[in-house]
Amino acid sequence: MNFACALLLLTGSASAWTADKAASSRRDILNKVAGAAAVVAAPGVAGAYEVPDLLYPFEGLEPYIDAPTMKIHHDKHHATYVTNVNKATEGKDEVPILDLMADALEAGPGIRNSGGGHYNHAFFWDEMAPHDKASKTKPSAQLDELINKSFGSMDEMKEKFEARAAPGALFGSGWVWICVNQKGDKLELVGTPNQDNPLMKGVLDEVMFPILGLDVWEHAYYLKYQNRRPEYVSNWWNVVDWDKVSENCKYAVDNHAGVPVRG
Repeated sequence: MNFACALLLLTGSASAWTADKAASSRRDILNKVAGAAAVVAAPGVAGAYEVPDLLYPFEGLEPYIDAPTMKIHHDKHHATYVTNVNKATEGKDEVPILDLMADALEAGPGIRNSGGGHYNHAFFWDEMAPHDKASKTKPSAQLDELINKSFGSMDEMKEKFEARAAPGALFGSGWVWICVNQKGDKLELVGTPNQDNPLMKGVLDEVMFPILGLDVWEHAYYLKYQNRRPEYVSNWWNVVDWDKVSENCKYAVDNHAGVPVRG
C-alpha cells in the first residue's frame, strides 16, 4: 500500500470521527497520515544489511588482538562496507548477504568489494572468542578427521596456514581461508585478495566453502603489530573458537554451501 492509499484510508474515515475529535488540528491529521505511510513503506526501505554486534567486548580478545583495533575495525571499517553495500543494493530485492557472493564479480565493485567486506567480517567476528573460552574448544571429530586427511595434523595445518598468510605469499591486503571443497570430503587452504572470498565464482578455480578465515589487511593488526604480520597470525590461534569452526565445517559438508552470517 503506498502513501496515497494510506491518505485515502485516513481521510475517508474522518467523517466518522466523534465530535470531541473533530477539533484535531490539521497538523495532527498530517502526522497520522505520515505515520501510516511510514508503516506501510517500511518493508521496502533500503539498508537491509547491518554490522552485527560482537559476541564479546572489544577488549575480549586481548592481549592477542587489542581493543582499539577491534573498535576501529568493527565500528569503522566494517560499517563502511555495510554502508556501501546498502547503497549498491538500494531499490533491489532484499536477500541474505550470502546470496550475493556467488555472482559478486559479475555484479561489480559495490557487491564484490563492499558485499564481500561485509560477509567476510561478519564471518570473522563469530569464529573468535576470548582466550579463556577459545582455549577450552577443540575441533569436532569430523573436523579433526578432515584436518588430518588434508594436512597431516593440526600443527601442520597451522604451519601451512601461517606460511600462506605471510606477506611474501599474500602480498598486500587480503584473507587466508580454510575451506571445504565442492565434494565435501577435503579441506583446502587458499588466499584471496582484497575482500574477495572463495564463495565468489571466478576468484579461484572452483567455488569453495570457508569454515575459517583470517583478515590480513593492515587495519586488522597494525596498531599492535605494525609490520609484524607473522606475529599477528601466530597469536591469532589463541582466540580461534574451534567449536564454531566445527559448526561451520558441519554446515558446509552437509549443505555444500557457504555458512550464513549475522547482519
